[in-house]
Amino acid sequence: MSTSPQFGEVLNHVENTPRKETIILGGGCFWCVEAVFLDIEGVERVISGYAGGSQETANYEAVCTKRTEHVEVILVEFSPEIITRDEILEIFFAAHDPTTPNRQGNDVGPQYRSAIFYTSPEQKQAAESAMRDLVPQLYDKPAVTELIPFNTFYPAEDYHQNYYNKVGDRNSYCTFVISPKVGKIRKKYAHRLKSRA
Repeated sequence: MSTSPQFGEVLNHVENTPRKETIILGGGCFWCVEAVFLDIEGVERVISGYAGGSQETANYEAVCTKRTEHVEVILVEFSPEIITRDEILEIFFAAHDPTTPNRQGNDVGPQYRSAIFYTSPEQKQAAESAMRDLVPQLYDKPAVTELIPFNTFYPAEDYHQNYYNKVGDRNSYCTFVISPKVGKIRKKYAHRLKSRA
């Protein structure tokens, strides 16, 4: 596994192979989406970060002003030999509401918008298909998810990485927002969870 980029670094190139694929997903607070994907079999790495804005404002304090154009995202590196991109996208759409612009529940602002930063034409095609066919089945409404070609990913500060597993229910946001979301996905995708042996 390659070394994870650190806060302040810039990732502007990914190389997809038959054994490793990378996609960048924004579905509300990155703590929530990260917690969901860390459990999934075939997901090799998850990094919380920012995409869609500039390097100068790629930090939590600036992004929280809602004026930087960033989206709170996770970089997901997965093995297509174990889990397909269609399954990754299905879990992503099940884990957040892609029909509400600029919000997830009580988290309101452009940094919480639903977005996919695709790293290949195949990812774009799979995302378009899921948005067209899957999302209306799940929510009875169309997706407002932004579909954007990958350009730059900025890793978030260290304390945001693996946040739910480090903090857990010592934080009320984790208790009332993340835990129910993670529980729902663990139940729905029990067959897709990493072994807890």
